[in-house]
Amino acid sequence: MNDIVLFDGVCSFCNSSVNFIIERDPNAHYKFASLQSEFGRALMLKHGLDPDKLDSIVLVSGERHWVKSDAALQIASRMSGLWPVLSIFRVVPSFIRNMVYDLVARNRYRIFGKKETCELPPPDVRSRFIVEGMMPVEAV
Repeated sequence: MNDIVLFDGVCSFCNSSVNFIIERDPNAHYKFASLQSEFGRALMLKHGLDPDKLDSIVLVSGERHWVKSDAALQIASRMSGLWPVLSIFRVVPSFIRNMVYDLVARNRYRIFGKKETCELPPPDVRSRFIVEGMMPVEAV
């Protein structure tokens, strides 16, 4: 089963981050859905998360989920190259890591820009994106 990364689909930085993950995920372990999608909102509700909070990356793996810096470190742990080394930052308490994460998240639109709609993924990776009606939340 693939892990699912929920991301802010209109955030330029978030879209770039998804592309970054895809390039370092040669086994296509991760699937992606926007937080704004019906699927993303339903999956957040299923995991007890507020679907109106769009300021965090969310990683869902079976019945488990991670948000903010915990999600980022968990994602990095499965990427190719030296990215799994970032796991060392788990020794830093999450409230400290999340202070930095929240600072970037609060300013992401101002610094990196915002799109009017979710970006359409390139054809070669389109199958890794969950679009409406493609997969029921219950199947996750």
